[in-house]
Amino acid sequence: MELIQITEENLEREHICCAISNNKDCQVKSKKAWLAERLAEGLVFLKGNVRGKCFIEYIPAEYAWAPVTAAGYMYINCFWVSGQLKGQGNSNLLLDSCIRDSREKGKLGLAVLSSPKKMPFLSDPGYLKHRGFRVADTAEPYFELLYLPFVEDAPAPLFREQARRPQTQGCGFELYYTCQCPFTAKYVPLVQEAAHDMGIPFRSILLDRCEAAQNAPCAATSYSMFYDGKFITNEILSVKKFLALAEKLAGG
Repeated sequence: MELIQITEENLEREHICCAISNNKDCQVKSKKAWLAERLAEGLVFLKGNVRGKCFIEYIPAEYAWAPVTAAGYMYINCFWVSGQLKGQGNSNLLLDSCIRDSREKGKLGLAVLSSPKKMPFLSDPGYLKHRGFRVADTAEPYFELLYLPFVEDAPAPLFREQARRPQTQGCGFELYYTCQCPFTAKYVPLVQEAAHDMGIPFRSILLDRCEAAQNAPCAATSYSMFYDGKFITNEILSVKKFLALAEKLAGG
C-alpha cells in the first residue's frame, strides 16, 4: 500500500482517516487546525492511500499533549487500522515506517498510551507487545505507558505524578479534552447541551496548549470524564451513552 504523509502543502486536500467529511465539517476543521500547528513541531501523520481508518500519528515526546516524561522519545498519539484494512499487514507497514523514521531522527524509542486489555480510544496492547513494546509505567485506573526502546540502556518514559491517580476537586461532571481527536468537536458540544437541558452539572475544560495537556489530571488527554472528582472514562461518549452514565451515577 502507498503511504501518504500529511504536510502543510497537502493538509487541505487530504482526508484525515477518522473524519473523512469535507473541510466544512466541524470535526475535520478542528482536527486540521490542530494538525497545522503541530507540523512545525515535528508531528508526523502518515496514512494509507485509501478511504478509511489506516494511519499513525506521532510527535517528539517533548511536544506530546500528554502528561508523560519521555525526553528523546517519539510519542504515538494515535495508531488506527480498522475494518477491511485489518489483517493485510497495514499495521506493520505503518509502525515499521514510524520506527524507521524515529531511528533516523535519533530518537531513543517509541512511547504510547495503552491499557492491559484492548479498550476504546487506546492503542491495542496485544499487537504492540507482540511487536516488542514493554510496560514502562502505569496510572490508575487502567492506563499503561508502553515503550519500544531502540537501545537497551534508554531510560524508560514515565507518567507525570499528577496523572498517576487521576482526580479533580470538582463537583458533578467535568470533562477534560483536546482537539487532537476530531470526534471531540462533535460530541463534546452535544453532551454539554444535553447536560444543560437535563439540569445535570457539567463543565468542559478544553486543553488548548501543550503545557496544559502535559499538566492534565489524567493520562488520556484527548477525552477524560470525571464525576465528583473521580475519573470515569476516556471513551468519547454519545449523548445516549452520557445520559445512561448520568442516570447510573445518580442512582448511586
